[in-house]
Amino acid sequence: MTKKSTLKLFDEKKVRTLWDDEQEKWYFSVIDVVEILTDSPRPRKYWNALKAKLKLEGSELSHKLGQLKLEAEDGKMRSTDVADSEQLLRLIQSIPSPKAE
Repeated sequence: MTKKSTLKLFDEKKVRTLWDDEQEKWYFSVIDVVEILTDSPRPRKYWNALKAKLKLEGSELSHKLGQLKLEAEDGKMRSTDVADSEQLLRLIQSIPSPKAE
């Protein structure tokens, strides 16, 4: 399986991504997207609260998300929650933000 990690820019902020040749899908860092949409100073905490809320509501989205190792700001490879394009669009709909429009 060949995977290629890259950075995408949205509103001049970085979104860590990973291309999976085998699945033919892009995977996006959920934390990075949450940070952009919410302008939260603590996007990881925001995401954990949203993930818990989605689980309580019975959303299948929280069960379908996976984790992959992406490069962190310190240069180390760390596991982070990721979503493919379809999952990401569903997640964006769950975040109350004018940027989600």
